[in-house]
Amino acid sequence: MIELRPFASLGGENHGWLDAKHHFSFAGYHDPTRMNWGNLRVWNDDTIAPHSGFPPHPHRDMEIITYVREGAITHEDSLGNKGRTEAGDVQVMSAGTGIRHSEYNHEDVTTRIFQIWIMPTRSGQAPGWGARPFPKGLRSGQFVVLASGYDEDGDALSIRTDARVIGATLRAGETATYPLGRTRKAYLVPATGAVSIAGVTVNARDGAAIHDVEEVTVTAIMDSEIVMVDAA
Repeated sequence: MIELRPFASLGGENHGWLDAKHHFSFAGYHDPTRMNWGNLRVWNDDTIAPHSGFPPHPHRDMEIITYVREGAITHEDSLGNKGRTEAGDVQVMSAGTGIRHSEYNHEDVTTRIFQIWIMPTRSGQAPGWGARPFPKGLRSGQFVVLASGYDEDGDALSIRTDARVIGATLRAGETATYPLGRTRKAYLVPATGAVSIAGVTVNARDGAAIHDVEEVTVTAIMDSEIVMVDAA
């Protein structure tokens, strides 16, 4: 029902300017038991040094969501989009039929992000990009949908896949519940703090792979900032 993936067990590599940890097989890290979780394919925990970043490179057929935990990230792409996304906010890029982009930390401080890749269930469409702020106060004590492939989540950023990216901020002792459904899979990572799920303690940057439950109930052990994917 819940598989804990401690931060210390994650793959990854420190490139100097980039310290990358991978919840799933990615780049030089391969674990056949951690290829994906439903249509969730990648969850990278990236620490990016000041004035460095990813130079222009291509993607296609992937929904790429960036959750900024600290600092800020500046995006530019081959469509002419440019934007700076700050801590607590979210950007999404639908790679679609193909796009080139760069992601840089132009700040004087270290930037920390979660970058999440979800396989699209609607393909053959033009690429796109979008970003918006999600004030943490609006997520206080409850789950809020940040990005979604469902029309009913109208305030969320749009992605082209049967999935949702959800966030919550909980004070110590607070509990929030999300209606998952037994046919779905959830992957939850606290950006900060520590939480308990069905008696399992999930510390900051650990992963919790959850399935075969009607709902996910999370209780904060300490003040916590949570990101979760509801995957098909």
